[in-house]
Amino acid sequence: MNFELQAEKHVSVVRLPGKMVMAQTPTYRAAMLDYINQGHTRLVIDMSNLEYIDSSGLSVLISARKQAMSYQGNIVLLNPKSSVRALIELTRLHHILDIYESEEQALDSLSYSENIEDIAS
Repeated sequence: MNFELQAEKHVSVVRLPGKMVMAQTPTYRAAMLDYINQGHTRLVIDMSNLEYIDSSGLSVLISARKQAMSYQGNIVLLNPKSSVRALIELTRLHHILDIYESEEQALDSLSYSENIEDIAS
């Protein structure tokens, strides 16, 4: 798993490996939750390299979303392969996790407003 901070947009991109299965999920869950707890609460989860994910891998995404939302953040999914997307839709996770095909759109969906002062007023 690779974490990349997009500082200008206040968003991080998390690039997932080829597989997320039960053997690795404790490590992935700990890394993602630690990253969120460090203040990186807006995450784009890049799934373009992910070939296979099982239910324990999906639970990592749900845990990350729950943790990010506890800090008023969120996560979105980017470019899942058709087999991974089918599993996300079968489990109805697409109702709580937005899916984007373009990294730019995913980043923009989570970016802070450029006029954040206007929102605070």
